[in-house]
Amino acid sequence: MNSGTNLTNHFLIAMPGLQDGNFFHTVTYICEHSAEGAMGIVLNRPSDLQLFDLLAQLEIDKGIPEKCQQPIYIGGPVQIDRGFVLHSQEKEWESTIAITDQIGITTSRDILQSIATGEGPEKSLIALGYAGWAAGQLETELKANAWLNGPADLYSLFDLPADRRWDAAARLLGVDLSLLSGETGHA
Repeated sequence: MNSGTNLTNHFLIAMPGLQDGNFFHTVTYICEHSAEGAMGIVLNRPSDLQLFDLLAQLEIDKGIPEKCQQPIYIGGPVQIDRGFVLHSQEKEWESTIAITDQIGITTSRDILQSIATGEGPEKSLIALGYAGWAAGQLETELKANAWLNGPADLYSLFDLPADRRWDAAARLLGVDLSLLSGETGHA
């Protein structure tokens, strides 16, 4: 990785031809990118679970019913039993890491309780698992045209319905994914 390619706080948008079942038609928010590798959360793969289910499993008191109906996302294929909360940065919880001044990621249980009782962050996305790349792996995949990348925006990250995030992230770059072929060829 050279100093000009840090993709922290960027969207990683799967190209139509990317056939990996973990990333087909996904948009991933990159939480950290360094010479050691990259880590991100897939934003458009809601699971069948809701916060209510996760709270029951973790034996955490349920709070306000409508707050507990938030979907749980499949954040990626790595450590699918571990939870991650991407959120707006109004305050910090036990294990919050600031990604930017506006976005943080937290892995501690206290944020789940806060969300359930209406005392959590204004915006949040809860995921099980994450996407990870070893040193140089993401750069190699970018060179192979597996991904588009561009700066993230809060609206696409938190407010758009999950099924619209892939297209919307690409449109931020002026790209219409429906016009791109999933086929590759050689001249």
